[in-house]
Amino acid sequence: MPRARVNGLELEYDTFGSPADPPLVLVMGLGAQMVTWEVGFCELLAAGGFHVVRFDNRDVGLSSYLDDLPAPDLAALAAGDQTSAPYLLSDLAADVTGLFDALGFGRAHVVGASMGGMIVQQLAIDSPERLLSLTSIMSTTGDPSVGHPEPAALAGLTRPPAATRERAIEDGVEWFKLVGSPGHPSDEEFLRMKATRNYDRANHPAGALRQAAAIVASGDRTAELREVRVPTLVIHGESDPLINVSGGKATAEAIPDAELLLFPGMGHELPRQLWPAIADAIVAHARKA
Repeated sequence: MPRARVNGLELEYDTFGSPADPPLVLVMGLGAQMVTWEVGFCELLAAGGFHVVRFDNRDVGLSSYLDDLPAPDLAALAAGDQTSAPYLLSDLAADVTGLFDALGFGRAHVVGASMGGMIVQQLAIDSPERLLSLTSIMSTTGDPSVGHPEPAALAGLTRPPAATRERAIEDGVEWFKLVGSPGHPSDEEFLRMKATRNYDRANHPAGALRQAAAIVASGDRTAELREVRVPTLVIHGESDPLINVSGGKATAEAIPDAELLLFPGMGHELPRQLWPAIADAIVAHARKA
């Protein structure tokens, strides 16, 4: 796959559809590689008339790792000391606009999931002139009073990295089950395929820790989101155990004229059963914008 030189880093990316169509850039979440945007979902968006780009954020997948940076102190960060954060969500947002520049996009539609939703929210705050539309999926505003994880999901997120490939794959399957969609369950074979693919493509838990530090250190965006005028769609699952649906509702309430679309039975994922509905909503929103 191609790589783009961005902000002194290299970002691995992939594209779907015609370069002649309007660009639509997909931004994934904490520790999640671009392949989490499944090919079938990307093809649905491309079929809607968009040049779809997915990429690995810094510190994950096949993009540049920042292992030369000191390890963040998450306890200190949670207590308000931001000095150990190696970078912020604004830096990850700047990577997205840097990717725009590398690919020749003056403006683009952006879709972010989980931490990716936080990144595109920050992008709308920092560089609204570069955005045609914004879609924030299963994300939150940074307000600590909303979007709380369930205890089991928080425990799964903070579990120490596995020591072997076999254990890592089993942990991945367990994680997908934990945050999955009770109303739209996935079969074991699909979950195991995803966990195996993710581990074999790239396994870099240190990068996920630095990304988590960026989330904590970046704080609450609510006041800044009230000034956003980018056409916005907010999508959230009503059964999300990692980022409670209150996070999505708060995002839609903060951004003026944002549309909120909730899916019953959807967890912290994009279940295959809902790909057509979610893709249709994103395409309709982008075309309207």
